[in-house]
Amino acid sequence: MFYLNKLRIIFALIIPFLLVGCKSDNKDIYKGMSADQIYARAKKNEEKERYGDVAKDYEALESRFPYGEYSDRSQIGLINAYYKNNDSALAITAADRFIRMNPHHPNVDYVYYLKGLVTFEQNYTFAFRYLPLDRSSRDPSSAQESFDTFKEMLDRFPHSQYAPDARKRMVFLRNQLASHELQVAEYYVKRRAYASAANRASYIIKHFEKTPSIPKALAILVVSYQKLGMQPLAKDAYKTLEANYPGSQELKSVQDYWQ
Repeated sequence: MFYLNKLRIIFALIIPFLLVGCKSDNKDIYKGMSADQIYARAKKNEEKERYGDVAKDYEALESRFPYGEYSDRSQIGLINAYYKNNDSALAITAADRFIRMNPHHPNVDYVYYLKGLVTFEQNYTFAFRYLPLDRSSRDPSSAQESFDTFKEMLDRFPHSQYAPDARKRMVFLRNQLASHELQVAEYYVKRRAYASAANRASYIIKHFEKTPSIPKALAILVVSYQKLGMQPLAKDAYKTLEANYPGSQELKSVQDYWQ
């Protein structure tokens, strides 16, 4: 009984401090702050790369002063903060909302660019960033979404200051998407599903012209058509490979079919 009473006294002394702590954690740090002050706080946190705090600042600014002079800047700043804080889903949702609500905004090209960067970076998870793994082996949906976003930006704003970097990233993404399709075609060859392999290789040649995957796709066509008994098509594929990639390993790999 003595120990029970002692515990009650201890809890009675501790609980008020716990409640104070909870109240302090939940207090509104933005109470009484002007739009200028919240914006200044966000910029200061940006300088210190505290992007979680930056997001909270811009969320507060947008909710408290939705029609003020900082409205557009807070929305764009919020997208960037979500991106830098690796909150991909929130960044994409905020970007789509801004594009939908402000299709002719002078900085909407930057929002398209940010959205493209978000999905582009989704290709670079920790494992794929730091380990020698082939990104083309993973789900290509993020790469395709990033490519489509950059393409839409370039179609609308071909002279944007972000256009050169977007084009470079599109080349990289296109090569990655082609490589993914090539892996599927090679899988079909291993399974001796030559009709499916030929269809996938033809798709690569049609949609991913001038990518590094083209010579291998042509070689797959040669083998697949040969196995299917479609000699004229196999010969055409071989001639195309020979004319465009003379001396290549892909050409050497299928030369036995014509000895």
